[in-house]
Amino acid sequence: MLKTFIVGILLGIAAAAGALYAIPVVDQYREASIISVAPNGGNLESFHINVPMDRVMNGASGQTAELPIGLRWPDDPILANVSSEIFKLRNAKDAVVGVALRTVAHEKGADVVDWVINLPARGSLFINMDPPSQEGGHRIGRLRAGSREFGPLSGFVTERWIADTSGEEDAPAGRIELLATYVGKAELPNEIAPESPE
Repeated sequence: MLKTFIVGILLGIAAAAGALYAIPVVDQYREASIISVAPNGGNLESFHINVPMDRVMNGASGQTAELPIGLRWPDDPILANVSSEIFKLRNAKDAVVGVALRTVAHEKGADVVDWVINLPARGSLFINMDPPSQEGGHRIGRLRAGSREFGPLSGFVTERWIADTSGEEDAPAGRIELLATYVGKAELPNEIAPESPE
C-alpha cells in the first residue's frame, strides 16, 4: 500500500512537470526587435515616446499638475531640484515594448540627465547623458551599464525632441526620440563624436 502511494506521488509529479513543460502557464508575447547595422559598426535601435499620452508619471518639486492623480512628490530639500518621469517606450512600429525612466537633477552650471530603459525579456540599460545639448537640440549619452543581453555591450544613445507640426487635433505635442547604438566594449572609441546620427 505504501509503495503504491509513493509511486502515485512520483507519477503525479512527473505528469505535472510534463504538462507544465508542454503547456506553459504564462506565454508572454515579445515584440520582435527592430535592429539595423550601423555604417561604422555596431547595431542601431530606435525608440520613441509620444508626449503627453505615453507619460505615466511626472514628479517634481512644486508641481501643480499631478500625474498620476494623488502623487505627492517628497518635500525634501535634497529633491528640490530633481524631476523624474516614467514613460511607455515604443519601437519603430509604434508598438509599446518597455518603459523608460528619465531623471533630471538641476545643478549650478549643468544638469544631470539619466535614462533607465527596461525592455522585458531583453534587459535594462542605464544611460548618462552629456548635459549640454548639441547643435540641433539633441543630447548624447553613454550606455554606462546593462543587464541580460545588454550586459556585454557598450555604446551610446541620443535623445532628441521632435515637435508635432501636423496640426491634427488628436496628435501628440511631439515625441522624444531615443536612438541607441550598441557596440562591443572593446570597439567603443574613447570619445563620442558630437555629430547627430541621423
